[in-house]
Amino acid sequence: MRLSGVHLLLSYACNFECDHCFVWSSPRQSATMTLETVRTILQQSKELGSVEWIYFEGGEPFLYYAALLKGVQLAVGSGFRVGLVSNSYWATSEEDALENLRPFAGLIEDLSISSDLFHYDEKQSPQSKNVAVAAKKLGIPLGVICIASPVEEGVQESVGKLPGGESAVMYRGRAVEKLAGAAPKFPWRDFDECSHEDLTDPGRVHIDPLGHVHVCQGVSLGNVFENSLAEMCATYDPVTHPIVGPILAGGPAELARRYQVPVEPEYADECHLCYETRKALRTRFPDILGPDQMYGEPGTASGA
Repeated sequence: MRLSGVHLLLSYACNFECDHCFVWSSPRQSATMTLETVRTILQQSKELGSVEWIYFEGGEPFLYYAALLKGVQLAVGSGFRVGLVSNSYWATSEEDALENLRPFAGLIEDLSISSDLFHYDEKQSPQSKNVAVAAKKLGIPLGVICIASPVEEGVQESVGKLPGGESAVMYRGRAVEKLAGAAPKFPWRDFDECSHEDLTDPGRVHIDPLGHVHVCQGVSLGNVFENSLAEMCATYDPVTHPIVGPILAGGPAELARRYQVPVEPEYADECHLCYETRKALRTRFPDILGPDQMYGEPGTASGA
């Protein structure tokens, strides 16, 4: 496995509690990275020799502004290109947006903000407009992530990192509980592949505040406090991996068949079937299918 990008989930905490959230972020989540953890991840990423991009995400990373800024400075100082993902709650005016972003000018090369009806009362929120003005003045490249409601048609499926523009809901995390009931359903046997992630040769992973390295949210390859990224990359075998292997062989449907997990006749999409199957398998694979935060359960607040 050769990684070109490492995405840091700086915190599971968020000032929003969006129905579509992959990672169950909310104001009640509390796990947050320390700067020591950020340094550990950056050092391990540097040792790989292939990582080009470091992204800071959440939750909402701007809730921990000092740690975010220092983390970005450390990443740039280590030779990485840096991106941020935020809901832009802090851009309450053009002036506020400018002052919040000014310290990142010349450091970040990609800023992605969320603006849709899950976050605000209108798809193009006042906050997103304020960020657009500020980012243009500061020369920061900006993209907007917009997730469509389950009943909207003609929106694109996403592959890997969420693209700019409007994307469809992926039914994992909180979306399973909050949105799947209103979505069209399809026979579970039809979900015979994963179209969202390159599980054979992932180009990027997400690392959460507890140190878990996620090849897909909720599927952990290990923990950076126990094994290095270099060790995980060197030993990753997708075919023999207990969760990834069956998915590659026949999608979430094969994962359910392989472990004889009871299924419903229909699901909203492959993520829906995969998430529900993985949730049923957590007691069997506790070191892989975690942490609790990724499955909407109370979890510990800190890592190492």
